[in-house]
Amino acid sequence: MSQAITGEDADNTRTIEAMRGIAAIAVALFHCRLIAWIGIRAYASGQHPAFSLDTALAWLTIPFVWGPIGVPVFFVISGYCIHRSQAARLARHPHFRLDTHDFLWRRFVRIYPVLFCALLLTWALDNFSLQFRVHDAQLGDGSLWTFVANLFALQGIVAPTYGSNTALWTLSLEVQFYLLYPLLFAVQRRLGPNRTLVALMALAAVSYALLDRRGVLIFTTYWSCWYLGAWIAERDVRGQRLAHGWLLIATPPLLVLGGVMSTREARILWCLPWALAFTPCFDALLHARPRPAFVMRALEKVGDFSYSLYIVHMPVCIALFSWLLHSTRQVSILWAFVCFFIALASAYVFHLLVERPAIAVLRRASARRRLAASQAGAA
Repeated sequence: MSQAITGEDADNTRTIEAMRGIAAIAVALFHCRLIAWIGIRAYASGQHPAFSLDTALAWLTIPFVWGPIGVPVFFVISGYCIHRSQAARLARHPHFRLDTHDFLWRRFVRIYPVLFCALLLTWALDNFSLQFRVHDAQLGDGSLWTFVANLFALQGIVAPTYGSNTALWTLSLEVQFYLLYPLLFAVQRRLGPNRTLVALMALAAVSYALLDRRGVLIFTTYWSCWYLGAWIAERDVRGQRLAHGWLLIATPPLLVLGGVMSTREARILWCLPWALAFTPCFDALLHARPRPAFVMRALEKVGDFSYSLYIVHMPVCIALFSWLLHSTRQVSILWAFVCFFIALASAYVFHLLVERPAIAVLRRASARRRLAASQAGAA
């Protein structure tokens, strides 16, 4: 999920990394809370001390019920980060053409080494979990076919997500975004960013009306969410800002609408209202000066390995749930935090061993390409 930031503003980079950190924490803690704990309704119906750490955390973590909101946040941020540098080049050079081969190669190197290793880790941890589980419903489909389908980002299209790693469904969408981006870039040059955004939203509505309700799986709603980030990038390089009034007027009802849609028949549309609600917040945060507080630095650090956290936290949590908790949800919510912090530490180690070396390879290759291009230009 995490992409390299290519904007020139260091403050923007810090803000974006912090937002990624928040989104990754929201999703991971949501899953750990859901897997390891009995839930707020069951907890509230029992006899527990009114003043205890368990009770306080039980009520304070209620907002994490909406942890999936981190998914559209990731999509919007991804769209911004991918398009920001291309939008800046296009603004400076109106005849700029996207190097599709280079773009797709860079995305491949960024995504696939981490994805392959995450699938191997899921296989290993799921086999470990099987030693302790009487039933394996949460372990999902661990077949070789599903492994290969997930490796080619076809989960949700021809196969389910692999094993216990249900969070992988968004990786399929991320790869779709990358494959569609050259086409979107060309369409935007002809139509402009505003018309392109409207066209994508109209396509999402028509697809839902004609296909989704008939059981045909499509993903156009998520494309609109991703393009919202690209739309912000276009406005950003042109010095355009969203009016702050939109933040107060549009955000609350859109958050409510997304929450309602996530629990009803229109579930496929839930992502778009939340992405729209996040858009003015994202625009405002991009132009706010980040404070060098400890919390900010911690969130930036988590944001730095948010892709690793997102892609490994589920199998780690399921393995802990099977091994330590004997597949039994606990009354104490502290177990959810134990699972979360172990998943956080595991993701950081995974980042150091897998993700960071892949980024280093990408940077070295990019440096070689720039050097070759400059030498060719000098010649």
